[in-house]
Amino acid sequence: MTANGDKITAAGWKIVLLASLGGTLEFYDFVIFGVFARDIADAVFPASDPLVSLILSYATFAVGYLARPIGGIVLSHYGDRYGRRAVFLWSVFVMSGATLGMGLVPDYAKIGVAASLLMVTLRLIQGFCLGGELPGALTYVVETAPRIAPFVCGVVFGCVTMGVAVATGVSLSVRTFMDPALVPAYGWRIAFVLGGLGGVASFVLRRSLEESPEFARMRSLASRQPFTELLRTHFVPVVIGCLLLAGTGCFNGLFFSHLPGYLSGVLKYDPRQAVLSQTVGVIASAIGILITGWIGDRIPPRHLLRAGVALLLVFAWSFYGALESRAMNLTMLCVLAGLAAGLTNGSFAVLLTDLFPTRVRFTGVALVFNVAFTIFSGTAPLVATTLIRDTGRVTSPAYMMMASAALALVGSLLVDRYGGNVLTRRGSQ
Repeated sequence: MTANGDKITAAGWKIVLLASLGGTLEFYDFVIFGVFARDIADAVFPASDPLVSLILSYATFAVGYLARPIGGIVLSHYGDRYGRRAVFLWSVFVMSGATLGMGLVPDYAKIGVAASLLMVTLRLIQGFCLGGELPGALTYVVETAPRIAPFVCGVVFGCVTMGVAVATGVSLSVRTFMDPALVPAYGWRIAFVLGGLGGVASFVLRRSLEESPEFARMRSLASRQPFTELLRTHFVPVVIGCLLLAGTGCFNGLFFSHLPGYLSGVLKYDPRQAVLSQTVGVIASAIGILITGWIGDRIPPRHLLRAGVALLLVFAWSFYGALESRAMNLTMLCVLAGLAAGLTNGSFAVLLTDLFPTRVRFTGVALVFNVAFTIFSGTAPLVATTLIRDTGRVTSPAYMMMASAALALVGSLLVDRYGGNVLTRRGSQ
């Protein structure tokens, strides 16, 4: 047993933290592209108009998200049919190789369009692998410690968010300690190489993980066609889950990936100050996620998510208006945004796992997570940049955040009717 009463044992913590570590490193690998989008655009996707170049870079960022649903379906099939452990190991290994390769792609000036095609291909591989990574981590920890499911889900996504902080921290370090003239050429490459090597370390550490206890108990009853069974028996929860994740997905796409390029490229903030402020905001969000997970063991998580998306809905316009007018300290703005999002990012994961039974949980979580994040997060930088260009208003990304938060609010009102596969069973585990 990994859980005792309402506490998790040392062995259980090891499992949860190793699962979370993989999520941290893989999200670092995935988000680092957005953090260095402008530098990558100049090196691999050059164009006469800098905004067009940036749009091409963000389009490649979005391509990785488009591969996630496919990766989620394929990898979760094996996870639900044969076990969670093998998916954990190989997803992080292959993604690490892709990340390392991205750091070594030659410039457009050296090999022409082949550089762009190679970067897109490696980005697709990244997205395919991430499609099974985070859903697998959430499924794994819920089945390891079901009695404190809200908290362990908060730990996983708190660590994932710290992966974003590490990515922005690496960006800040590169821009601080490297010769400014060398940053566009080599800074982003260093970040990708570090991410690839970190992923290899995670693969080595994860080899000690055992199978999820809940899956091990029902292995003989595992579904032979989990994806087909999911769509036949749990289609409505899939739709509700996608609505539920709309606010989280849009915020993460805008705040984690779009914000650095937006602040420096559109609003003309100092790039170093922009990255520093974002890093502090991401750390604040991670802390908010952990606190929300802890509170979620005492207050129904759907109420916490509802409060979070309501804050995003009400204050999105004010946030972007303050960024444009510089009416408030940038770091304080990022901290407040991060704390508000901590309510949604710290509660959505357990609500998502709660929608599906063990037989199809990995598949259900993977499908919803990847479809929702592809629609609301992966396309967010591209759509936001395009909106700014087409409307001429630098505050137009606020419309995206408000619409996505409204959808999540609707999902939170429906989730209780179709959940109950984890949260209502905690007392009997």
